[in-house]
Amino acid sequence: MKKREDNSKLEMLEGAKSMGAGAATIASAGAAVGIGNVLSSSIHSVARNPSLAKQLFGYAILGFALTEAIASFAPMMAFLISFVFRSKKEGRRLVPENARSQSWGS
Repeated sequence: MKKREDNSKLEMLEGAKSMGAGAATIASAGAAVGIGNVLSSSIHSVARNPSLAKQLFGYAILGFALTEAIASFAPMMAFLISFVFRSKKEGRRLVPENARSQSWGS
């Protein structure tokens, strides 16, 4: 009975990891909307005042870069959730069981 409970807990953990990785990738859609807003605003601004095109282009690139930097965290979190946080079933751990007794400096 204990083994069955452990297996069901591991399956729930795997399902939760999959849902977490999926939820982390939803941020990519938000970043796409943000980049669209930045570039749309840039086009509207240049249409209203063409003499500021060079200055507005710099601001648009800055906004694009910052939005894209935020978007790069989504796949990183998905990979962290999927591959770093492993269960005992997969046989890998972040820290070995005997890490306290090992001498890392020698």
